[in-house]
Amino acid sequence: MDWFKRKKKISSAAPKKDVPDGLWVKCDGCGAIIYKKELEKKYYVCADCDHHFRIGSDVYIDLLLDEGSFKEFNAGMASADPLEFVDVKSYKDKYLATVKKTGLKEAVITGTGKINKQSVVVALMDFRFMGGSMGSVVGEKIGRAIDMAYKKKQPLIILSASGGARMHEGVLSLMQLAKTSAKLARLASINIPYISLLTNPTTGGTTASYAMLGDINIAEPGALIGFAGPRVIKQTIGQDLPKGFQRSEFVRDHGFLDMIVHRHELKQRISDALKFFKHKNPVK
Repeated sequence: MDWFKRKKKISSAAPKKDVPDGLWVKCDGCGAIIYKKELEKKYYVCADCDHHFRIGSDVYIDLLLDEGSFKEFNAGMASADPLEFVDVKSYKDKYLATVKKTGLKEAVITGTGKINKQSVVVALMDFRFMGGSMGSVVGEKIGRAIDMAYKKKQPLIILSASGGARMHEGVLSLMQLAKTSAKLARLASINIPYISLLTNPTTGGTTASYAMLGDINIAEPGALIGFAGPRVIKQTIGQDLPKGFQRSEFVRDHGFLDMIVHRHELKQRISDALKFFKHKNPVK
């Protein structure tokens, strides 16, 4: 039966006719294959299951702030290598490689802008930069953003996307928890509102400091929020964890969040909150 015999051998070296990289994205929520351009139009939210993809600080600037209103400050600040830390690679080499790959100098961008014509000071973390880890420069930039809000008497918004403190800087990273928390207390003393926006993930020292100290704590749907990761907790206590443990819905239901807001509604909901604070809490 020659009908079923292959007449031409297929070489393993023959080029594959694959779809070019970056054109399609698989949804982690439902497994749908999505055309990337369509996903971008929806600010990286799956149209089928509403899964919120992780996005960078640049997309959040476009999403939250009025067009052309963002003005960055302290853009030139960059981390040193105080401990001369080395694991597989040196901290210095890893840092420089991340700068080259992302085009960012640190894991947070700070600046001023407007949300529906309301002036705000913002600090936007970016998980692409070393997992959004909080080193001394991240803490300093956030601290200066708090100072700017205090000086200008403008509301502060911090968007968190972080794996926690940056181990490469040891105790210098941990000091940022106390510093940023103390500065936020100073901001509260003159009735300047602080809105904390928690995205996926917000963990470690970030959660243990400024991320959970907002006058309103808002999270995106399905965001991982906690101190230690669920795998570490499960190994420590030797028990299975509840369904949805440490996801924003679970955290809200247990009293640590005020609300969960869909990404497409964030700007309007934050704008409404700012108007409420302006009416209820006039600046001293």
